[in-house]
Amino acid sequence: QVQLVESGGGLVQAGGSLRLSCAASGRTFSMYGMGWFRQAPGKEREFVATISGSGSNTYYTDSVKGRFTISRDNAKNTMYLQMKSLKPEDTAVYYCAADLMSWGTSMSQYDYWGQGTQVTVSS
Repeated sequence: QVQLVESGGGLVQAGGSLRLSCAASGRTFSMYGMGWFRQAPGKEREFVATISGSGSNTYYTDSVKGRFTISRDNAKNTMYLQMKSLKPEDTAVYYCAADLMSWGTSMSQYDYWGQGTQVTVSS
């Protein structure tokens, strides 16, 4: 069982930066592939970024490539999403998720989810 808690969301102007954190409980954090997803008002939840258990592999959705960086610190049981050059269209609730078997882009593969943190980008 893994519990995930996101933090770091807030209100920022377009062009600004935020760093989201996802703190995980448990002793086997490095065994989990992790992902960030987001859900904007009136839209379906969508994939943002994913990282392998070791942190050596990452993948991003096209709209955030070059602006967002996913990383993890297994010693701290924490995953991060550094967001730069934020745009109003990045406004959403951001969720982190954990998958014991692998890392990837599909929501259905993830076993555990956090409660979400709101990111609002003003124009």
